[in-house]
Amino acid sequence: MRVCLMIEGQEDVRWEHWRALASACEKHDFEALFRSDHYVSVDDRRERGSLDAWGTICALSAITSRIRLGTLVSPVTFRHPSTLAKSAVTADHVSGGRIELGMGAGWWEPEHELYGFPFPPTRIRMELLAEQLEIVRREWGEGAFSFHGDHYRIEDLDARPKPVRRPNLIIGGSAGRRSATLAARWADEYNTVYATPELCRERRGAVAAAWEREGRDPETLRLSVMTGCLVGADSDEVTERARRLAEWRGEDAADPERFLDGLPESWIVGTPAEAIEKLRRLTEAGVDRVMLQHLLHQDVEMVELIGREIIPALA
Repeated sequence: MRVCLMIEGQEDVRWEHWRALASACEKHDFEALFRSDHYVSVDDRRERGSLDAWGTICALSAITSRIRLGTLVSPVTFRHPSTLAKSAVTADHVSGGRIELGMGAGWWEPEHELYGFPFPPTRIRMELLAEQLEIVRREWGEGAFSFHGDHYRIEDLDARPKPVRRPNLIIGGSAGRRSATLAARWADEYNTVYATPELCRERRGAVAAAWEREGRDPETLRLSVMTGCLVGADSDEVTERARRLAEWRGEDAADPERFLDGLPESWIVGTPAEAIEKLRRLTEAGVDRVMLQHLLHQDVEMVELIGREIIPALA
């Protein structure tokens, strides 16, 4: 099991926080640091700010040397596919080939209204995703190509420079036929969210079937899961972090045990030993790597704890 850190960048994660998180990931053997790509708090906390995702990744690329960096996920509604492909290649060159690109249809309507981005119906956003995936992937490839779709038109483009190392392209979802098919055609990895081991096993099977339908070897499928994480060195530390997380989310912080009981079954919660057991169950279900969603982003100590006690046990 390969372990990555996932940060919700729209929840007031500032540059000093990003530097501290990246440094901890580098030091403690995380494979990658991912961030969401939103412009507005998805908790609808308008006082919280968000640095641009690709600007952040380019900056982190220049001050790190080992960890991979990427979005989970960049919505098709924010950028033209040529802009997105160029941003990823720029970060790829700055980092020396350590970039990952997650792509999705977009879902948080308030940020579109506030910033003036179009937010078409789901069907149209999925059409945009299908066209953007093909354009981005082909712009990274060798030679010129043209593309004439319903939403985008590319004429005889040989986009340069090419990547140092082609970014890992990730598509996510719940293993529905459409997202699985798009992933099988264009992606390197399928990511699912907040899924139990049982769901992961089922979804891996569905995506592997799509891989086979598209003429790809199902054995090449990489499945990852993004899920919440709250761990502590002992039960008291877990409870204290639960109290702080409840407070951060604007929920009742007076009863952290009740808050813990209400967390989804898929979350990685508990002491290092408990977390390791849950992650091993995911491995047995066919998950290749996990993106641990760390909502208390200023708590670098939890990142260090994961690196010291959990990652070595899973290596």
